[in-house]
Amino acid sequence: MPQQPRAWQRMLSGRRLDLLDPTPVDIEIADIAHGLAFVARWNGQTHGDFPYSVAEHSLLVEALFRELYPKAPARWQLAALLHDAPEYVIGDMISPVKAAVGAAYGELDSRLTAAIHIRFGLPAAIPATVKKQIKRADRISAWFEATQIAGFSEAEATKFFGRPPEAMQQSLKIVPRPPVEVREAFTARHAELMAACHD
Repeated sequence: MPQQPRAWQRMLSGRRLDLLDPTPVDIEIADIAHGLAFVARWNGQTHGDFPYSVAEHSLLVEALFRELYPKAPARWQLAALLHDAPEYVIGDMISPVKAAVGAAYGELDSRLTAAIHIRFGLPAAIPATVKKQIKRADRISAWFEATQIAGFSEAEATKFFGRPPEAMQQSLKIVPRPPVEVREAFTARHAELMAACHD
């Protein structure tokens, strides 16, 4: 009888995460921070001495979300920080590849997102209005990444992601950092937000 293909991944923490049926108890922030810090956005096609990681992107999206929505509670800031957290095990696919793969990728992403949210005290599915706000910050981040480190012209980036508010364009500068430094920054920000959620 043929053996079933392995559907779990062993994490550095020692956890075994079932990718098809993830449970919150097998999710650790150390694994997420480490994985995201070593996953490159834009398939690694960025300028700089280091890849621009999903962890770095997530920190930027959370900062932009906070700037756009300063009255948002800490739990939604945490949701912004974790918006791409499933990519610590499934990697970061660029949008054209996601479209080609189809619904299966989205379903896997949704299951992992729900488990991650529950693990850190968030609802499995966040409200649609908050999700839309995080997506706005995500698209602004993508515009800056595209124009500053991924070789897009401003016109091309604006066509795909929309144009950020003028005030943001004057102040934001992206500089990719070493993965270990980003991993530590992501872990520290997560700890701050978790503490703020329980105040």
